[in-house]
Amino acid sequence: MTHVMACIDNSKSSLAVCDYAAWASQQIDAPLTLLHVLDEEKYPAAVDLSGNIGLGSREHLLEELATLDAQRARLALEQGQHMLEAARERTVIFGAAYPELKQRHGHLVESLSDLQDDIRLLVIGREGEDRIRSARTLGSQIEAVVRTIHRPILITANSYKNPEKVMLAFDGSPTAYKTVQILATSQLCEGLPIHLVMAGADSEENREALGKAVSMLLSAGFEVQPQIRQGEVEAALHVYQAEHGIDLLVMGAYGHSRIRQFLVGSTTTTMLRTASMPVLLLR
Repeated sequence: MTHVMACIDNSKSSLAVCDYAAWASQQIDAPLTLLHVLDEEKYPAAVDLSGNIGLGSREHLLEELATLDAQRARLALEQGQHMLEAARERTVIFGAAYPELKQRHGHLVESLSDLQDDIRLLVIGREGEDRIRSARTLGSQIEAVVRTIHRPILITANSYKNPEKVMLAFDGSPTAYKTVQILATSQLCEGLPIHLVMAGADSEENREALGKAVSMLLSAGFEVQPQIRQGEVEAALHVYQAEHGIDLLVMGAYGHSRIRQFLVGSTTTTMLRTASMPVLLLR
């Protein structure tokens, strides 16, 4: 569990992924690995069409189709290798140590699961190359990655902005305290002011919970600005972000016991869909 691993594809967010990955690897002093996964569904390694087309006089069609599929897969792999090399150049210019390149032919989630033991932080773009054009649609694989990979995940915006202010969404739950604890012991946001924001009533109970979280962060050496905002969680967080120029949102991701809630309209999923800034998910 040592590497920052960044997922590179042909989407417009890949440049930002490179930049955030380079920033993260320097912040936590961890080696960087750039990963490209060639989608097996789009580029199958081998296709048997004989059952659909038949043999005999049409055998030459099978051979031609197999040859074309092989050429497409080979060209896609070559393109991926070029993308990785260009990404490496960009991250080195950005200040990262010379990164390792990895290329897989298969499915992204399965590939990341296989590599999970080496991942300290995963960096992935909010929009994949196959994203449906909708302001509230995530890349098709993001939710699957989040529920499968049990590592911190930095989901980037489409363009890079050097993180200077961090907002930690807090609700007083055990998951929220665990998120505070993880952030307090991480180097990723070291030196950055933390805006600890709680959406809810300005009650004695909420102030006490917020104060406990503030103490945890202060003990770790962070500058902390606590705030309780009334209103719906998503709206309150978005308004606060706009008012204070927040560059990075930190949230807790749900574990297995709440996986159904995570997949069906939870605050985490909604914020991933609507946030214009990068989101760091901790679990």
